[in-house]
Order: sequence, then C-alpha cells, then structure tokens
Amino acid sequence: MKEININGYKETIIERSDYPAEHCREILKDEVSAILGYGPQGRGQGLNMRDQGFDVIVGLRKGQSWNRALEDGWLEGENLFEIDDAASRGTILHFLLSDAGQIQAWPTVKKNLRKGDALFFSHGFGVVFHRNTGIIPPEDVDVFLVAPKGSGLTVRNYFLDGRGINASYAIHQDETGRARDRCLATAFAIGSGHLFETTFEKEVYSDLTGERCVLMGLLQGAFLAQYEVLREHGHSPSEAYNETIEEALQSLYPLVSEKGMDWMYANCSTTAQRGALDWAPKFKDTLKPVIEECYQKVTSGEEAKITIESNSQPDYRDRLEKELKEVNSQEMWQAGKQLRPLRPENLQSN
Repeated sequence: MKEININGYKETIIERSDYPAEHCREILKDEVSAILGYGPQGRGQGLNMRDQGFDVIVGLRKGQSWNRALEDGWLEGENLFEIDDAASRGTILHFLLSDAGQIQAWPTVKKNLRKGDALFFSHGFGVVFHRNTGIIPPEDVDVFLVAPKGSGLTVRNYFLDGRGINASYAIHQDETGRARDRCLATAFAIGSGHLFETTFEKEVYSDLTGERCVLMGLLQGAFLAQYEVLREHGHSPSEAYNETIEEALQSLYPLVSEKGMDWMYANCSTTAQRGALDWAPKFKDTLKPVIEECYQKVTSGEEAKITIESNSQPDYRDRLEKELKEVNSQEMWQAGKQLRPLRPENLQSN
C-alpha cells in the first residue's frame, strides 16, 4: 500500500502487490463470480478472471453477445448460461449490463440474491439513482463496486500486456463483514493495477461529469470548434486536422500523460509556452461555469433521468446511429480517416 498526501488530502493507494493473484484466489475460493452482461466491461473482466483461474461464469440473453461469448471459448451449460440461471448459480453477481439493461434485468437478479451473496457493480448509476432505476439492493447482501478508469477493451488489453488499469473501489453494504476483502480480491482478479477508494455517489458523479466534459463531450466540442475556425479562415483540411487533432493525440497529450503538463510546457518552444500560459486561464474561466452546470445537473439526477428516458425509447438505437453517423460525417473526422494511415508507424507496417 502507498500513502499519498496532496495538499493535505491523504489517500491510501492499494497496489496489485498487496493482493497477488494467489491471495485473491484464496479469498474467493468458495465464490462463484457470475458476469451478467458481455459488453466491453463484462467481456474484459470475465476473460481476465477466467485466464487467472477464478471460478467465473457468464450470464447472457441469447443473441449477438451470446454468440461472441461462444467464440471466446465460454461453454453453454458449463460456464455460459442465461441470466436467470447464472444469477442463481453465482455468489458474487457482477451486474455489468448497460444502465438501461440493469433496469430491465433487476427483478431477475434481485430474486436470485441470497443472504450473504454479493452484488458487484462497475458503475454506481443504478444504485445512486434508484428513484429512476428501481435498483435497491436487499439489506442482507454485500454491495460494492470496482470502476476501472478506462474502457473494457483497455481493461483486457492492459491485462494481456501484463499490467493493470487503475480503478476506484467502494463498499456500499457490508452485511458479511467480508465485503472489503471480496471487493479487493475481485478488483485485482478483473485486471486492476492499483485502487483508490471512493463512494458510489462520488464515483457516478465524477464519471458522468467526466464523460460529458473533458473525456468526450468537451473534447469533441473543442476539437470541432478549432477545426472549423481554421477551415473558415482558409486552412486546408490536412492542416486543420493536424494542428487540431494529430499533434495533440500523437505528440503532446502522450507527453502530458508521461511527464505532466509542466514538463510538456518546458519542452515546447518559447512561443508555444507563452501562448499556452496566457490563454489557459481564459479557457478555464470560460469552461469552469459550464462544467459546474454539468456537475449540478448530474448530482440533481437530471442527467440520469434524461439518459434513462432516452435509452428507454423504442427507436433509441436508430436515433443513436443517426447521431453517430452525423459525427462520423463531419469533415474533421473524414479527414482523419485519410490522414491516420499516413502516420509513420502505419507506413512502416505497409
């Protein structure tokens, strides 16, 4: 374990060396982990547990995900079952369906929870916004979450590369007195590298805000705004794309990730340094009220209500595909499709 102190805020980081695989297997030796759902998180977490020798089964509806599970080597009737059957067999139920899917499947999952079982989440949405979702766990089960800070594909790829992804964890109910050990053992079994503690509320508030802001929504908006300004002033698509996206993702952002913003600033030209230092406060002053507005809408439940109502519409999938097609058809991303293959590593592989 590692103690960190940031401006007086002390945290304990739990590392993989604190819970090696053999220790996790000992903690979970009498458990059956039932992965309910085979989206990116369900697939990644389930395969990581299977590869490490944990007793893990998968519960799915028959269809596309079921067929993919078969392709991945899960065996019907042995470790692949329909949701009701898997939930009845599991002692730790990994509720990894989509938020909308969790609402639909909750009655089935709830009736299969026995005293002393554990209910595992990778997102606090269903429990925190229970007024909208109806997901209220029974009092006689453990309830905890592990939220990887990345997609399920990243969880799987990091594991295959021999490293783990950082994740948060939270204990919502400890009925057995073993919830923390069950949670931490499960966290490293699914492929975590190190863990920091949170609560269900803080996890979902930070996650929804991040998705809407710097992780996805703000990023797309900022990219598009700069690209359009450059194009409207006569710059070519190649120049606008390279100055907006290619240099950011391929050159500068990796430096920020590896060394920090100060190091990246210090290793750019003096012209870039001066401009970035002068303009950053202006962007912060402009964006902070927008992010605060987003955060308030998240914590009030307004964003959850919008999400649930939208995802519950019968034509949701069709409307989503239309919206994604509109993003895909933007000139900025059409330029990217033609320019990404020209990256040096892609040219070398050809």
